[in-house]
Amino acid sequence: MADHTRIGWFLGHEEHQPEALVELGRQAEAAGFPVLMVSDHLQPWVDEGGAAGFGWASLGALAATTSRATIVSATVCPSFRYHPVLVAQAAATTSRLSGGRYELGLGTGQAVNEVPIWGPLPPYRERLARVTEALNIIDPLLRGKTAENTGPFYPVRPMRLHSTSTAPVPVYLAASGPRSAAAAGRLTDGVITSVKDPRTTRSRIVDVARQAAADAGRRPPRVLLTMFFVLAEDDDEAYEALHAWRGMRTPRRLEEGDPVRLRHDADTLGRDGVLARFPRFSDPDQVMARCRTVIDEIRPDVLTLQVAAVDDTKAVEALSVVPRQFSG
Repeated sequence: MADHTRIGWFLGHEEHQPEALVELGRQAEAAGFPVLMVSDHLQPWVDEGGAAGFGWASLGALAATTSRATIVSATVCPSFRYHPVLVAQAAATTSRLSGGRYELGLGTGQAVNEVPIWGPLPPYRERLARVTEALNIIDPLLRGKTAENTGPFYPVRPMRLHSTSTAPVPVYLAASGPRSAAAAGRLTDGVITSVKDPRTTRSRIVDVARQAAADAGRRPPRVLLTMFFVLAEDDDEAYEALHAWRGMRTPRRLEEGDPVRLRHDADTLGRDGVLARFPRFSDPDQVMARCRTVIDEIRPDVLTLQVAAVDDTKAVEALSVVPRQFSG
């Protein structure tokens, strides 16, 4: 468990055009956030008011425009849109450009990102098998070794990267349930997960990952959490802030690959139905109190604020007190 928790800022490609996302990352670093978590999306959660810039390009720009913050992909799927070799190459390049500040978070895929190119996602068992095989390719490449794979999904003839990272690149696996959590503890440096109820997150995800790592004889996994909330004074402001995010927690979000249909689903929920799915805070004191509850329960290495706000610059400024509060 971490001696102290670093507070991060989440940069969502689903909401921000890439130039705005990079500028927001620069502002967050300047405000004192030591970690920037960056999503990777082919499509937004709704087709109106969202965005979906190419994540690797934004990461390169963030590497060039920041100088201190750790930059974490949260998360990249190496199984469908991207080949594992290309993920390793992109990660190593980003690490070099950032001076070793880059960390790679992987996931098993989301319908809104994979379905347009791949079609319906396979069952979870195959998705986990694909990520496991991808890790067997990515890990040696990131360590400057030769990779070869004869597995069923990604055959690779012997090869290595010729622009390797100049620093170790930690690799994490995202988990929303115990099976992925166990794989994260068994196979990677740590686990990435979102936290709503801290006790549930600890029991279903974090404790599982820690036990799996111990059983495999690995070091305790690093724990990186994201905490989504709306920063708004009232429901009207909150609903405006959620404009690009309102399809993210609709009932069919796990299998629906069309942001038009996700918008329709959100509109069917209605304003109150959407608002009920997202916690709202109106001031930094409430955010700090929630952070304290999460940190006391889980002791994560990183707790990243994923904030929906009408004015993101003002939100960064207002919440800059949070990383100072928990800086150790």
